[in-house]
This record gives sequence, structure tokens and C-alpha cells, in this order.
Amino acid sequence: MKRLIIVFVSAVLLIAVNANCTKSTEQGSTDKKSSLETLQQKGSYLVGYQQGQTLKMREFDTVMDMEIFFQGFKDGIKGESQLKGVNENEMNEILKEFFQGVREQIETKRKVLGDKNKAEGEEWLKENAKKDGITVTASGLQYQVLTEGSGPKPGPTDTVAVHYKGTLIDGTEFDSSYKRGEPASFPLNRVITGWTEGLQLMSKGAKYKFFIPSSLGYGERGQGASIGPNAVLIFEVELLDFQPSKTPALPMQVPQQPKTTQKE
Repeated sequence: MKRLIIVFVSAVLLIAVNANCTKSTEQGSTDKKSSLETLQQKGSYLVGYQQGQTLKMREFDTVMDMEIFFQGFKDGIKGESQLKGVNENEMNEILKEFFQGVREQIETKRKVLGDKNKAEGEEWLKENAKKDGITVTASGLQYQVLTEGSGPKPGPTDTVAVHYKGTLIDGTEFDSSYKRGEPASFPLNRVITGWTEGLQLMSKGAKYKFFIPSSLGYGERGQGASIGPNAVLIFEVELLDFQPSKTPALPMQVPQQPKTTQKE
């Protein structure tokens, strides 16, 4: 309950920023950049932007009536509630029931999307496995050798340095070390199972393309707003280097996205 209320408050910050932007527009401002010149303006914008990303990641943007929410925000500033005679305990009960409904709506939507992604993903992988140059491992991981390397291969707990690009089966790109301009480095037992298995097939200098079933990726929970439940993931990966681990293997953690999505 407390976490949901925190998200609710975060949404207030988002609406506050939107309100300021709307006000600037009404005053005849045509240059969006002109409102982001000072440190205060830039910082205020980034607070709103980050809260917007939080709302999007938690899928609250799809289930809240933002117009009425904005009205509540303005009434809160004026201290004039439209819910006359509702005390604090009653407000808490209303919010508790509301957030329960929000959770149920989000879960229902994710279930429908997850079922859709699972069916489409399984069919896509079935057809992809028939293509020339595609190898399928016992786990269901599919890969294609783009450039072969030479020499030893990393072990399951070694730390690798890679360049990579990740997309969904519809071509949507969700992550890229190339665009960040620097390779990623991480232990192989701290990423999704498809990466742990796939990188051990590669030698230094190799470039592979991995087609990762959701069971070897993020499964039913997905990852943020970019990777839905039961989504198949496609990665082009270059193994630049690796360092043997000096410590025993650690228990496998919740699957993580390379570099950009560490454990919360």
C-alpha cells in the first residue's frame, strides 16, 4: 500500500510539470527549449520526466483517469476537495480499494499481452529454427554465428566485455551498447539465462546472434515498459574480452538485462 501511494505522489509531480508546461503554452510560448534554460528549469523537467518513466514502467498511465487526477491535484493546492465530508480514514479506504482495482486491471492486461506474446513467440521461434545457419540448443536457445572467434571460451561465472544490440521480434530496439558508445561488462551468472548459456559458446572476437525464448529471458514478468511478458528477445553480441572468475559460482539471481538493468 505504501509503495502504491508513493507512486501516486510521484504522479502528482508529473502532473505538476505538465501543468507548468500547459501554462507556458497558454501564455504564447512557442519555443520548448526556452523553458529549460536555467538549472531550476532543467532539474524540474528531469524530475517530472523520471516520474513519468516510473508511471510508464508500472503501467499506471494506462489505467488512471488523468483529467480527473489533474483536477484533484489543483483542488489539493486550493484545499477544496470535491469529496465533501470524507474523513482521512475513509480516504485511505477509497485509495486502498482504488489501488486494488488498478492492480487487477494491470494484471489482466499483462495476462492478455503475455498470452499473445507467448503464442506469437513460439510460432516465430518455430519458423526461425528452420532457417539456414540457425542452431538450436537443448534449452531452446537459438543462435547464428555471424563471425567466429578463436581461442578459449568464458565460463559460467567469468566476467565478459561485450558490445550488443537487443530487439524484439517486431524489430523494436530496446537496448544497445553501440548507441551508448561503450561496451558492457558483467559476470555471466548475473544476467538472463540465455546470455549465460550463449556467451559460453563464443570465443574472443566472435559475433553471434541469439534468439532467446522468454523462458531464458524475462519470462512472465517482462522487464519494464520495453520488454513485455513472455517476449522473445533477439541479441547481436560481440565478445570483446573476458576475465576468468576468481570466486566460486554464486546462486543465480533474478534475470537481468545486460548492464542497463541491474537488480533493483
